[in-house]
Amino acid sequence: MTVTDRLRRLPIATRMLVSALVLVVLILPAAGALLSWNFREAVNTAFNERLESLLNVVIAGVSYDVRQNALVTNRQLGDSRFDRVFSGWYWQVRDENDRVLTSRSLWDQRFAVSHEPGIAYRTVTGPRDKQLRLLERDIRLPNLNDILHVQVAANLDEVEAQIARFQTLLWLSLATLGGLLIVLIGLQIRWGLAPLRRIERSLKAVEQGRQPSIETDLPRELARLADAINTVLERDQRLMERGRTAAGNLAHALKTPVAVLGTLAERLPEQQKMAMRAELKRLDEAVRHHLTRASAAGPVALGAEQDIGRVLEPVIEGVRRLAGRRGLAFQSSLPQGLKVRIDAQDLQELVGNLVENAINWAGSAISLTGTVDGGWLVFSVADDGPGMSPEMRQQALSRGGRLDETKSGSGLGLAIVMELAALHGGELRLENSPEGGLQAEVVLPLTHLKSGA
Repeated sequence: MTVTDRLRRLPIATRMLVSALVLVVLILPAAGALLSWNFREAVNTAFNERLESLLNVVIAGVSYDVRQNALVTNRQLGDSRFDRVFSGWYWQVRDENDRVLTSRSLWDQRFAVSHEPGIAYRTVTGPRDKQLRLLERDIRLPNLNDILHVQVAANLDEVEAQIARFQTLLWLSLATLGGLLIVLIGLQIRWGLAPLRRIERSLKAVEQGRQPSIETDLPRELARLADAINTVLERDQRLMERGRTAAGNLAHALKTPVAVLGTLAERLPEQQKMAMRAELKRLDEAVRHHLTRASAAGPVALGAEQDIGRVLEPVIEGVRRLAGRRGLAFQSSLPQGLKVRIDAQDLQELVGNLVENAINWAGSAISLTGTVDGGWLVFSVADDGPGMSPEMRQQALSRGGRLDETKSGSGLGLAIVMELAALHGGELRLENSPEGGLQAEVVLPLTHLKSGA
């Protein structure tokens, strides 16, 4: 089986669950990446705005003392990290004459000046090889002709730590959300497909004969489907009953003309009488043969199980009386309590024709046995009549529906049995009987007959 065939036969629930899983696996990581990028941008923007505010505070507080010929500041930034050496937060003011004013945290370190116009951001390596975000701007003071380069820098570890914490929480949350989504989608699929499971159980109950039709107390779409199935089942049942009734009516309708022709044949000269009897016999056998085929139900897909012993009880009693009138000993042995799904009339016709054929050729005794051999149901009828040679048996079995043209002992009854056995997926076997006559066996597969097989 190819991969395409396997995918085509996947159950609906599996298809829906796999589709949902693919969507979750694709969408949640994409959403997580987008959220992570937006958060990183927001943190960086907030960090830059904070640095810009600190830069403005530094610019507002710096001045040039002419008497001391030095740069001074008269304003505190309000953050103790600027007073702690190598804390990661620094500011620096430098003029073109290398006069420098720095925060205490920068200690003896100095930042290089880039001389870029306007406000510029860049990443630099600061004290202790820490990565810093540096913001700088050039300004002029009223009493100083030199350009002042004002710089503020902060450690990026804080930004990266915030982003790392957010990403950890984000991916844990998305993983939890994905798991919950899969569970909830699985429950949704199970709830959504529950009506289909009810239809399956209902159809199984109809198949086993526990209810006459599929229940229609279902969602609107499936209720229409159930109604359509019930309509088809009812129509098929009516057609089957109509066909069997028509076959029975035809059989009764033909009996009288055939009987009248038989009576008229008795008035003919002997030679013509024999020819007419032969043709009437062929006509009668052909009618029985084809009417039996027309009225056979075949494998029962929907219906109740039949108890073999109960179905064959009237056949056994009828055969016992017929054998008694002919002075034949009759023995029967059938499996007790075995139930199979097979049309009762088909089973009676099959076994009845086997036994009737044996009665016609038995010398003093016949026997009927039914056994279960592995996955097969076997009916065996043996007699002590003249039997058949291997060539005759082979010829009888190879001629199919025209067994009535073979030697004695292989008449119409065996033709009907062969047709019915083939209809149910089985076969007819002819062998030598232990009593010296013919042993006819019908082998039927239990896989076609057992419920749920």
